[in-house]
Formats: sequence, structure tokens, C-alpha cells
Amino acid sequence: MEEKLGVFLVKNNLITEDQLRQAIQEKKETGQRLVSVLVRLGFIPENKLLAQLSNLYRMEVTDLDYIIPPESVLRLIPAEKAYHYEVLPIDRKGSILTVAMVDPTDISAIEDLRFITGLEINPVLASETSIREALSRYYQMDTSIAEVKAEAGPKELGVEDLELLETGIEEEVEEEKLRADAEGGPVVRLVNFYIADAVNKGASDIHIEPFERQLRIRFRIDGVLREQQSPPLNLKSGIITRIKLMAKMDIAERRLCQDGRINIMVGNKMIDLRVSVIPTLYGEKIVMRILDRSALMLDLTKLGFGEEALKKYLKAIESPYGIILITGPTGSGKTTTLYSTLSRLNKPDRQIMTIEDPIEYNIHGINQIQVHEEIGLTFAAALRAFLRQAPNIILVGEMRDSETAEIGIRAALTGHLVFSTIHTNDAPTTINRLVDMGIPPYLVASALILIQAQRLVRRICPNCKEPIKVAPKLLEEANIPPDTFPDGIVYKGKGCSNCGQTGYKGRIGLYEVMPISPTLRAMILKGASSDEVARQAKEEGMKTLRDDGIEKIRQGITTIEELMRETASL
Repeated sequence: MEEKLGVFLVKNNLITEDQLRQAIQEKKETGQRLVSVLVRLGFIPENKLLAQLSNLYRMEVTDLDYIIPPESVLRLIPAEKAYHYEVLPIDRKGSILTVAMVDPTDISAIEDLRFITGLEINPVLASETSIREALSRYYQMDTSIAEVKAEAGPKELGVEDLELLETGIEEEVEEEKLRADAEGGPVVRLVNFYIADAVNKGASDIHIEPFERQLRIRFRIDGVLREQQSPPLNLKSGIITRIKLMAKMDIAERRLCQDGRINIMVGNKMIDLRVSVIPTLYGEKIVMRILDRSALMLDLTKLGFGEEALKKYLKAIESPYGIILITGPTGSGKTTTLYSTLSRLNKPDRQIMTIEDPIEYNIHGINQIQVHEEIGLTFAAALRAFLRQAPNIILVGEMRDSETAEIGIRAALTGHLVFSTIHTNDAPTTINRLVDMGIPPYLVASALILIQAQRLVRRICPNCKEPIKVAPKLLEEANIPPDTFPDGIVYKGKGCSNCGQTGYKGRIGLYEVMPISPTLRAMILKGASSDEVARQAKEEGMKTLRDDGIEKIRQGITTIEELMRETASL
């Protein structure tokens, strides 16, 4: 069939006879397909060749960027066969399996696949590049697990530079069996693979969850959990024990919750993993939070602030004293905002001290202290000690109780600029939260400079972004007035290989910035409600989280669905 293809291309003046002879010679020397050689040598572009193959074989080209094969279909063809023949199973209907192939006329491949699967093979045409990308996407984990099962060689699943730092763990004699399982080659390589794969995919968390018949692995990417290929169930205890060893935990204790930390090198990146283990019905559940120092964004102008909101925030952080509060749920980007702020304020003429639990990233020039409640080093105790160190700027990781809040506010009134976080839904309700914690309104009114609420929403993937007509029902569900988008056009990602078929790539902040004006101070002193404070702040120009989200939808940055997911309760 390849001879027929060569003649066809020459006849249609797409390549010359000399180029065909050269390609055939190269094919004999390398063992590659003729189509691969022609593209690699630059004789014909792949998209042009694909169009000619479509005409020759009388087949439409299948675009794998818009197809997500079911896991049950992928399992029909083993990874090694899929890579060998460069094929991808994409659909099954009854006894017919549809398979994307670079060469749909390869009879030997079709016969072999028919024998392996026991199904009739329906070959369809796809580009070599798209098939290779799809194989990497869907079969990479399977290939790695196959290597683990076969214990094939010392290579650690493509992670040659993953290095565990700060080891040196001592175990009891009775723990020898657990340790032996955890330090076996397959388990070590598999754990290394999962960690490196999560880092390379930009995940923020790795969730390892034991069930009766499965050890489920999930990565949190852009704030959403995505399931990964599960490892062999018989490696469950080895994987869990290996991670506990790396985190310097007690591997013999499986009834209590434990916390630990792992420092590793993945390639040239230094990664800090915060490990939490809790006992569940079918074993210990592990969550590893990934702190990638190289991925930390320390530029306030790139976090997603609107122009006016950024001006207000930058003005507030240059105040000589007072307190600035950042509010939002866990995972809303508060730590990134605060570290970016401190990075901007970090100058030789300023002393900056922080008390955190935990210290997530180390910033040169800033004195960072870790909370140790078991020895009495609490937020409140550290704050008292800070005041004797004459700092200019103080960061308190969280206003957890009334004692910490009161000391922080009093520090703000005695010439210190204080930053902290608190858990409330929006900026106006933060004032009542402080009062409910027992802080007198006159202290709140005197110390507060600015309150900022924030959320993180996923960005539309720029690679597959497209305009769509917004459905009136969706606007109604989102409680957005119909005239918000006059032309009725918004944007959405249709899904591609760049974004893992989700339509989203990366995240951006929504911000609600509320400076405390003289009018708001007076209202706080009078005990105004959150609704009254919110109305006044809006009159003074405050954009709510929803307002900021709607503006980002207009700009084509995010979607209505993301706005609903993050602000539905507001």
C-alpha cells in the first residue's frame, strides 16, 4: 500500500521522484513508515499529506483533540500494542471496535488487534502527531504501571532527577516487613512517578484514597479533582507506607491521623509536599499538598485585579500602620496574594515578620516563624513577642480566635502595618465577624484600612476558546440580568489536548476590594449591619465578587459556569 501511496503523491505533483526514492531508502534504514519519513524530511507538510491520505483511502480524518475514549475502550488494547502499531481505540459498538490509525491499510496490525480484542476492527484515519499525543495522554500511566508490574529496569518511570531530601528515618525492628514492601523497586518507582506526574501537570494536591477493590488516585488541577489511572491493588500498602516513610511518619501507627513533610527535587525544581494521613474504613487516606516554589506568582499586577481595585489595594499596603484583612475560603489564593504583597514591600529599610501555620514558601529578607502549638508558640504568643522586636510589617497567618484578633488590631494601632486572613464570605460581613469575636467596634473602626475578599476561577483555555450564544436559562440560573451581555455572546473552551479536554487552563482571581472610608468607620462605630455596610461600599465604588466575575466573562477570561460555582452563595 505504501508503494501505491508513493506513486499517488508523485502523480499528483506533491513530491518528486527523487524525494520518493530518498524517502524509501530512509524508510529501509530506519524502519519507519513512509508517511513518517516524508513528513520528517520536510518533503510534504503533515496536514497536506493527511488530506491526500483521506482522498486515497476514501476516509474522513478523525480529529482526536475532540474525542475522549472511555476507559473501558482504552483497556481493550494493551499499552505496548498501542505504541507498537501507533493506534488508539476510540469507540466500541457491540462487537465492532473503532481504532484510529496512522495507516488504516496495515492488515497485519488489524489482524493482530482483532486477535487480541476478539472484536472486529473498524480502522479510521488520524494524523501521526495526534495519535502520539493521545497515546502519551491516555497510555502514559498504563505504560508506567506495566513497567512496575514487570519490574522492567531501574529507570524510575521517566523521573530520573527525582531526589528525596532530608531523609534519615529510623524504624522499629517489628516494622521490617512494612519497610521492605515500601522500599521495593516497583513501589518506589510508582510513587516517584505519581509525584512527578502531578508536578508536571501543575496539580496542587495528590489524593490517594483506599477502597475495597481500588486505590484511587486523583490530582487537583486548577481547583478541580481529576481521576488518574489506579495502581495495582496489591501495591496499596506499599505505596501508603512508602509515602509515610518519606514524610517521616510512624509507619506502625495506622489508627491515628498524622502530618508530615517531604522535600524532593523533580528535575531542577525543589518541591515541598505537605502530607496528611487519616485512617478510613479500607486503609489510610493520604493527601499531599504540592508547594512548587518555582510556580509562585509574586507579581500583584498578574493575579487578576481590576485596574481600580489594584489602585485601591496598592494605596492601602503603603500605609504606615493599620490592619489589612484578606478573606475567602481555603484554596481561594489568599496566601499567594499575601506573599505577593510582602514581596512588593520587602525592602532593606523595612523589617517584616510573619507567623504562619504552615510556612508555605520562604521569601528571602523576611523573618518567618512557624506555629508550634504543642510547645506554646501560638499565633497570639508570637504576636506578643513580635512587638518587642520592633517590626514595621507583621503577617499573621490567620485570625483564628479573639485573642489573636485583638492583639493584631492593637499592634495595628501602635504603629505597625498588619496583614492577616479570616474566613468570611465577602468583605462587608468581615466587620461583623470581628465584632462577634469580641473585638470592640471602636477598635475595629480605628485599625481597619482595607478588607479584600477573593475567589479563584478557572481561565478559558486560549487554545480552544470560541464564542457561543449565551442561553437565557443559564443567565436566569446565574441570576444575571439578560441585558448584561447585549450581543448575547460569551466565550467557552470546547476542549483540546492542551487543557485535557476540560476547556480550562490555569486560574485567575476575582477580587472585592473594600477600603475603609470615614463614612464606613462611622457606620462601624454605630453598629451598622453587613447589608448597610455593603450598600455604602458599593456607592463608594466597590465592585463585588460577582461584578468582577461578570467583567471577566465579558473579557472572555472565564465562564458563567465558573462564576456560579464560586459565587452561588453570594
